[in-house]
Amino acid sequence: MADFLKIMQQAQQMQSKLAQVQGELEKMTVTATAGGGMVTVTADGKGNISQVRIDPSVVNPADVEMLEDLLVVALRDAQKKATDLAKDEMGKLTGGLDLPFKLPF
Repeated sequence: MADFLKIMQQAQQMQSKLAQVQGELEKMTVTATAGGGMVTVTADGKGNISQVRIDPSVVNPADVEMLEDLLVVALRDAQKKATDLAKDEMGKLTGGLDLPFKLPF
């Protein structure tokens, strides 16, 4: 029974540390660009987009599709960077173990 209690304590500690890391990720930021910096996207460490900047020179009513493509590229890159950041931060928590399940963020 003592082993079970020890496991439960360790699980509670891990849960507490996980919550702490998730809070820290919300404060971290990543930035991605597309089109040589014409579109810049900023997101927090959980992948939530907080800012999009578009250089006025890329706004062309005759070529909206190019702007849409640049936005998609920058948004995807920001979200990938946020995912990688979260994975790195969680790796610190798990000692580099690649957990067999997806974390809830």
